[in-house]
Amino acid sequence: MMRRTLVTLATTAAVLTAATTPAAAATGRNHKQGPYPLTINGPNAFPESVAADNTSIYTGSIDDGAVDRGHLGAKTLEPFLPPGTDGRTQVTGIKIVGDRLLVAGAFTGRFFIYTKTGKLVASYTVPNATPPNTGEKTLVNDEAVTPDGDVYITDSFRAVVYRIPAAEVHAPATGRHRTLQVAYHLPDYVAGTSNGNGIVATPDGKSLIIGYWSSGALYRLTLATGEVRKIDAPPLTSDDGIALRGNTLYIARSVNNEIATVRLSHHDTRATVVSERTYPGADTTTGVAVSGDRLLVTNSQMDTYLYGAPLTSPVFTVENLPLE
Repeated sequence: MMRRTLVTLATTAAVLTAATTPAAAATGRNHKQGPYPLTINGPNAFPESVAADNTSIYTGSIDDGAVDRGHLGAKTLEPFLPPGTDGRTQVTGIKIVGDRLLVAGAFTGRFFIYTKTGKLVASYTVPNATPPNTGEKTLVNDEAVTPDGDVYITDSFRAVVYRIPAAEVHAPATGRHRTLQVAYHLPDYVAGTSNGNGIVATPDGKSLIIGYWSSGALYRLTLATGEVRKIDAPPLTSDDGIALRGNTLYIARSVNNEIATVRLSHHDTRATVVSERTYPGADTTTGVAVSGDRLLVTNSQMDTYLYGAPLTSPVFTVENLPLE
């Protein structure tokens, strides 16, 4: 996958101020949001992932590392962390844990922890890091947080799961630099393809569910033993971001421009596809997050960023859909 230099980026910032459909203002755990897309009103082009808590929504740019933020119910997301700061030049997965924002650094092999006020807690680099395209490839892609606060991170080009202990996540914001530590090894990786991608922790904190992008397979990793087993489920290729509520997975299938709703059963050993849906304007759906009774989905236009397809729109948005 080769990164494409976009000649349209020079004009994007001016166009991103375009208004979108009005939204119903909402806050709180049981907020309701209307069916509208949120416009990203900042430098964040190609928003790969999305995260939300009870007050805010965040997205990150794989193109330049910008992070944008908006209040729930707002029409737009505004600049929060400027591109390039702290060596953060690309962003894929974003998660929120308490007052911390977790940011994966994609092909740079970096990972960042910030406070929600924007202070750098710590930055990380994959083991045996090398300059891009000179050694072992890396794609630090997505992260999951267990109930005890530990963070687990996928690398789509390396058959491992990294772990950051909760104590480091909630340490003082000193900006310390560390090396990511390998916690587990994953099976069935295919060289030269994107493998482990979306990742979530089960509510009991005992397992991780990991989706593979190329094969569409789902795996369950038992944290106590490191055992990894393939879940009995239909393949969902281009399995990208994953969100979990209860025993229901919401899987963003990027190339398919759809969200798959998948029900787990039998101690997470089986999964049934409940629905596969798209929506008008779906444009490479790479990230998904649950926010109250809604799903937030990034229209990342990653087909342009990675493969040079025509840019569909200079306006980048996050879709807002009802749960199923």
